[in-house]
Amino acid sequence: MLNTLLPILLFAALLLAVIGAGKRFFMWRRGRAAQVDWLGGLLAMPKRYMVDLHHVVARDKYIANTHVATAGGFVLAAVLAIVVHGFGMHNRILGVALLGACALMFVGALFVAKRRLKPPSRLSKGPWMRLPKSLLMFSASFFIATLPVAGILPADFGGWILALVLAIGVAWGVSELFFGMTWGGPMKHAFAGALHLAWHRRAERFGGGRSTGLKALDLSNPNAPLGVEKPTDFTWNQLLGFDACVQCGKCEAACPAFAAGQPLNPKKLIQDMVVGLAGGTDAKFAGSPYPGKPVGEHSGGPHQPIVNGLVDADTLWSCTTCRACVEECPMMIEHVDAIVDMRRHLTLEKGATPNKGAEVLDNLIATDNPGGFNPGGRLNWAADLNLTLLSDKKNCDVLFWVGDGAFDMRNQRTLRAFVNVLKAANVDFAVLGLEERDSGDVARRLGDEATFQSLAKRNIATLGKYSFKRIVSCDPHSFHVLKNEYGALGGNYEVLHHSTFIAELIAAGKLNLGQHKGGSVTYHDPCYLGRYNGEYEAPRDVLRALGIEVKEMQRSGFRSRCCGGGGGAPITDIPGKQRIPDMRMVDIKETGAELVAVGCPQCTAMLEGVVEPRPQIKDIAELVADVLLEAPAAVAVKRVVEEVQ
Repeated sequence: MLNTLLPILLFAALLLAVIGAGKRFFMWRRGRAAQVDWLGGLLAMPKRYMVDLHHVVARDKYIANTHVATAGGFVLAAVLAIVVHGFGMHNRILGVALLGACALMFVGALFVAKRRLKPPSRLSKGPWMRLPKSLLMFSASFFIATLPVAGILPADFGGWILALVLAIGVAWGVSELFFGMTWGGPMKHAFAGALHLAWHRRAERFGGGRSTGLKALDLSNPNAPLGVEKPTDFTWNQLLGFDACVQCGKCEAACPAFAAGQPLNPKKLIQDMVVGLAGGTDAKFAGSPYPGKPVGEHSGGPHQPIVNGLVDADTLWSCTTCRACVEECPMMIEHVDAIVDMRRHLTLEKGATPNKGAEVLDNLIATDNPGGFNPGGRLNWAADLNLTLLSDKKNCDVLFWVGDGAFDMRNQRTLRAFVNVLKAANVDFAVLGLEERDSGDVARRLGDEATFQSLAKRNIATLGKYSFKRIVSCDPHSFHVLKNEYGALGGNYEVLHHSTFIAELIAAGKLNLGQHKGGSVTYHDPCYLGRYNGEYEAPRDVLRALGIEVKEMQRSGFRSRCCGGGGGAPITDIPGKQRIPDMRMVDIKETGAELVAVGCPQCTAMLEGVVEPRPQIKDIAELVADVLLEAPAAVAVKRVVEEVQ
C-alpha cells in the first residue's frame, strides 16, 4: 500500500510545485525589465549559496549549523526520496543513504523547534511556528518508510494502518516543503531565495565583491518612471528579492530607526512589498509592526500606489540609508535600494520631500550647497593657509575634496587639521576652491536624482580639466559618491578617505608623530566608510600609531550603530521615541572612554549634538595634527645647520 501511495503523493506535490513555480515566476515578471545573466546566474547559484550567503549566516553559529543540517538534510532526503520511493528504486545502499539524510534533517529540525520554543521578538511567528513540525514530520515519515528498503525491517512491517499513518505524515511534509515552496508559506524563501541569488540585481556583490552605489536613473528617457510609485515599477528581480525574505528579523534588530521608535521596520517593509506584489492587506503579518502603526491598516496591489496604501511616507523618510539591514540580511536583499527608489517618486513626481527637504534641495539648485550659503565663501575657512588652487597649478598628486563641511565652523577645524597633516608630510596637493560643487550625496539620498546628476556632471566636467592622481576627502559621503557613483556618469577616479591616506603617510614614514596624551579613546565607524566601503582598519591603524588603544564598542565594525546623520534623516526629521545619536552615545559611554574618535563630519555633528555630560568628539585628522612633530626632513636639515655652526 505504501509503495502505491508514496509515488502518488510525491509526484502530485512535485506537479503542484511546478505549477506554483510558473505562477510565481509570472508574478515576479510583472516588474520592469532587468538585464540578468540567465544561465550564468543559475550556474553560479550553488557557490553563491554555499559561500556568500553562508558567510552571512555563519555569524550566528547556532542557526548556521542548524541550517546546514536541516537544509542539507532536506535537499539530500528529497532527492533520494524521489529516487527510492517515487521511482521505486529500492536499493539497500540508497535506502541507507536516505535514512542518513532523514536523520540529519531530523536533528536540524529539533534545533529549529528548540529555537521556536521562546523565539526572539525579531522572528515572525504565525505560519513560521508550524515549520519545525513540518520538518520533523517529513524527516520522520520518510525515515520510517525507508527502514524496509534499507533491510532493517521487513517489507510488510506495520500493515496498512502504519502505511496510512506514514502516508498522512508524508502528505503533511511534502505539502509544506514541496509545493509550499512555490505557492506560499515558510518554505517559499527556499525557492525564491535560490533564484534571487542567481539573478541578483547586484551580482557584483558575490565572490567577495562590494556594490553599494545607487543605480542611476535614465533621465533622458521620457517614458522611464521617475522612481517607484507602485510595486510593478520595481524591476522584476527586485520583486523576486522581496519574495525571498525569510523573515528572520536580523534587519529589524540592526535598524537604528526601528530601535529609536521611528515608523520603520525593514522586515515589514519588505513584506509589505510582497503583499503589494500579490495584492491584499498586511493583516496576516506575524512580526513586529512599524512603531506606532498597528498591523492591519494597510493594503495594496501590484498596480496601486505604494505610499498611503501599503506604507506611509514617514516610513520611507525614517531611513538613514546606513545599510545595516543589508549587511545583516542572510538573503542579501537590497532594502536601501528599494527605499530610495520609492523616495525618488515622492520627490521627483510629487515634490513631497518632508520638513526641510524641499528647502535643502532648492538650496542645492540655487547655491550648490545644502545650507544655502554664498558659494563665494567656500574657502573662507582657509584664508590664512595659503592653499594652492588646482586652476593655478593644473596638476597635482592629491586633490583635496573639501566638501560642504567648508561652511560649517565645527568641521572647519577638521579641514584645517588635515591641511596641517598634508603640509607636514610635504604632500603635493591642491583644492578646487570656488569650482567645487556639492557632491550630490544629500540630493540623491532624498530622491532628487535630477539635482544629483546635474551636480555630478558639473563636477565631472571641472575635474576633467585637470590632472591629478588621487582625490582625498574627510567626508565619507563625498568619498563614497565620488568613488562609487560618479562612474556611471563618466567620472572614474581613485578616491581615498583621509584616514586611509593618513595611514599610508604614517606607514611610509612621512609623518613625525608624538603620542596621544589624553584619556581613553573609542572609535565610531561611519556607515559610509565602513559598511559602504569596507574600510575599518585604516582609522584604527592611525589611532594605534598615536599610541591609542581603542576601547571598542559592542556595536563596532560592520555592526556599528549609525549616528543618525545619513540619508538626509536630519533634514526629513521623522520623530520617534528617542534620538539615534543619543542611543549611540549610550554605546559610547558603556566603554568608559573619555574621547570619541570619528572620521565623518555628519557623525561629528550628530554626536556633538548629544546633551552633555558626554565624551569629547574629535576627528582623526585633529588627533593626528595635535601630535605632529617637525617633519623628519626638517629635523635633518636643522641638525646639519647645527653641525655647521
